[in-house]
Amino acid sequence: MKVLIINTSEKTGGAAVAAKRLLSALNNNGVKAKMLVRDKETDDIKVVALKQDFRLRWHFLWERWCIFCRLHFSRKRLFEIDIANSGSDITRMREFKEADVIHLSWINQGMLSLNSIRKIIKSGKPVIWTMHDLWPLSSICHYSHDCKSFRSGCGNCPLLPGNGSPNDLSARVYRKKAAIYKNAKITFVTCSKWLKNQAQQSSLMSGNDIDTVPNPIDTRVFHKSDKANARDNIGLPLDKKVILFVSQRITDERKGVSYFIQALQKLVNDNPEIKENTCVAVLGGHSEDIVDSLPVQVFPLGYVSDEKKIVDVYNSADVFVLPSLSDNLPNTIMEAMACGVPCIGFNTGGIPEMIDHRKNGYVAAYKNAEDLANGMRWVLYETDYEALCSAALRKVAVSYSQASVSLRYIEIYNEALAYRHYKI
Repeated sequence: MKVLIINTSEKTGGAAVAAKRLLSALNNNGVKAKMLVRDKETDDIKVVALKQDFRLRWHFLWERWCIFCRLHFSRKRLFEIDIANSGSDITRMREFKEADVIHLSWINQGMLSLNSIRKIIKSGKPVIWTMHDLWPLSSICHYSHDCKSFRSGCGNCPLLPGNGSPNDLSARVYRKKAAIYKNAKITFVTCSKWLKNQAQQSSLMSGNDIDTVPNPIDTRVFHKSDKANARDNIGLPLDKKVILFVSQRITDERKGVSYFIQALQKLVNDNPEIKENTCVAVLGGHSEDIVDSLPVQVFPLGYVSDEKKIVDVYNSADVFVLPSLSDNLPNTIMEAMACGVPCIGFNTGGIPEMIDHRKNGYVAAYKNAEDLANGMRWVLYETDYEALCSAALRKVAVSYSQASVSLRYIEIYNEALAYRHYKI
């Protein structure tokens, strides 16, 4: 079986990381898989890049310009919206023609247009589409921010100036997607049960299969190691508890850094000794921006791409805190748990599917900084810490291993191929 996974980037972003890990998992389990990307970042021969010419840049810039105009020339939400009005036609590529199954992943920002997706469907090849956010089931947004319009047709979009109108850009894109999906046999896959629930409420998904398969992780790379050695490698103190916060961009409001700051201030106010025996490691771009806002010693590690160093960062931590306000199935929680680190997050999205409350971490009440502080205190000082670590490792081994995830996808591929042969 030959599978072609399509994603905008090879490595940048959570969806890219998940897609690349699936590529590895499939090839390690008997599937001949390749990955087609716009942005190739390594010399991996299994990753194929689109032809690098002016059209690639044009697709990206034209879509951004159209969105920029719709936002009345404001940059505020410029990258929260995708309209897929421009993108590459991949159906003529050799890799596409050779593939038995086409597996779409995150294909936005000028990678594929809606017309490109239409051509892929009309090719007759089985199409699997892994949803990493709400964009495939809504119109122009990746996260709905509590808007429920995607259930019936969008319109009055809160991301557009003046909250849009009944027949705004979101409504028109929604109708275009509905026309493409109609009578198209697409197997949609969500990474979390939460996202499947959202998908089932969207009228766009009517008539299409929806499965749930989590992202895989390579436990040969992300694994528990000696904490003292890990801290020595990255320069963290050996005599303090280390609380870890990770985000690609630390200042991203969706990742909940303001709640993290509030929670830590609450924790220190209630337990003054924590100021001396605890520190925070911050991994991600703009990590230095929050140093002065935290009441304990902070180690801003910046953006790190070296996988070995990232593993050391996780193994240095005593607890990983990710107070996301909206998230599907965060790779960072999976990575921390694979290193035996208990995790804390809000009760939202797919997070409570990953963190089993008071078993391998702590699930705090949504947007509740006080409960987030309670979780940090409980994990660090009030429970059987080693039992939490062991439970985190078991959760990853059972739910997120390469073998278990790839086998579930192989079943989906075989079902899609069998349906195609039946129709023929």
